[in-house]
This record gives sequence, C-alpha cells and structure tokens, in this order.
Amino acid sequence: MTTTRSGPPMGFAEAFDLPLSIDLRTAARAVGVCPGTAYKLIRLGAFPCPVLRVGRKYRVATTDLLRALGIEERPVYSDDLEAGAIHAARLDGTDAPGREGRS
Repeated sequence: MTTTRSGPPMGFAEAFDLPLSIDLRTAARAVGVCPGTAYKLIRLGAFPCPVLRVGRKYRVATTDLLRALGIEERPVYSDDLEAGAIHAARLDGTDAPGREGRS
C-alpha cells in the first residue's frame, strides 16, 4: 500500500498565509511528504522542525516550519505598510503619511 501527499505541493503565497500553528497533515504537505512519512519522521525524531503534541494531535508552529524550509522572513506588502502607518498615526494622534490633515 502506498500513501500519497495530501494535495499539491504548497507554494510561497499559501505558506505565507498559514495561521500561527498548523496540523501535521498541512506541515507534511509543505515539506513534501505524505502524512504517514511525517508520523514516521516524528517517531524517529527526524521531522525537519519541532513538533508539538497537543492531546492526541500534532501541531507545528508556522515560524518553525518556514525556518526549516529556509524561509526566514515574511514578505511585506504595500497594503500592510499603509495600514500600519495609519494605525501608528492614530496612536500618535498625528496624520498618517499620504492622508489629508485633520480639521
């Protein structure tokens, strides 16, 4: 009996949109192995990143997974920068860059 991966290989955009922690099936897909191989690697202590046991399930911190895949930094999008500037301006009580002054 052969086991296959759970879905197509994961791309960068999908990896960057993962939540803070993911289930083992998703982590296995990101690494490029089937879930059965992932469980075997965990038993052998050879999974490429730390794995947390929560009750009867395994969870993987997304930051650990991305680091194991050689992805050290997340991309910064212009929308995120603008939203951050607006939020910071509200906290400071000043006008955000590119926004009209207060009346």
